Amino acid sequence: MSYSARARMAFLMTFAVYPVVVIYATIVAALTPGWEFWQRSMILVPFMATTIVFFIVPFITTRFGAFIAGKKKIAA
Repeated sequence: MSYSARARMAFLMTFAVYPVVVIYATIVAALTPGWEFWQRSMILVPFMATTIVFFIVPFITTRFGAFIAGKKKIAA
């Protein structure tokens, strides 16, 4: 994968993952008042990793694969 493809993938992942992180962190914080950051992270990370691997990455690669790869459509 070229540098520019990685940059495009990082750009899309940032916009896809950020809202999920905020939502999950808010839910975990509401359910675990008084817990330390590392304890909340221990709960949050498995949910985030699962969501990214099974939902966000497949969604981005199927819908934005051509954009990430930088392929141009050929006019017929």
